[in-house]
Amino acid sequence: MSGFIYLSKEGMEKLKDELNYLKSTERPKIINQIAEARDKGDLSENAEYDAAKEAQGLLEARIARLENELSKSRVLDEKNIDLSTAKLLTTVEIENIQSKQKMSYTLVSESEADLKNKKISISSPIGSGLMGKKVGEIVDISVPSGIIKFKILDITI
Repeated sequence: MSGFIYLSKEGMEKLKDELNYLKSTERPKIINQIAEARDKGDLSENAEYDAAKEAQGLLEARIARLENELSKSRVLDEKNIDLSTAKLLTTVEIENIQSKQKMSYTLVSESEADLKNKKISISSPIGSGLMGKKVGEIVDISVPSGIIKFKILDITI
């Protein structure tokens, strides 16, 4: 996929909001903690200072990762998505052939994956197994517990 990260408009906004929050709220908070710890004296044996510096390092790493993701991100226009096959941002209704259980998942990028909201990553076993498949196809998907056969019932936005 040419090095880009494809997101929904909602996913892009979520990343931007998180980055803004980290920069405008969390960064100043940690800078304050470092300043307060520094004011307490000897830095060589100051656990508060060490903890604040470590938190700052983790925060800066998270900010850098988000900035990198955003620089590579592109928003997919849902109006231009072809529904003939399962692909990014499509919702795929599937049925477990053995148990007859039906489920529906929206295929998303890794950064948007949220199983509670039935959004699975296209790099997950089920997500990658569904990519490019058509309605009516039966797919064998390898999961940790073995291979499960699913029938694709519908593909929508």
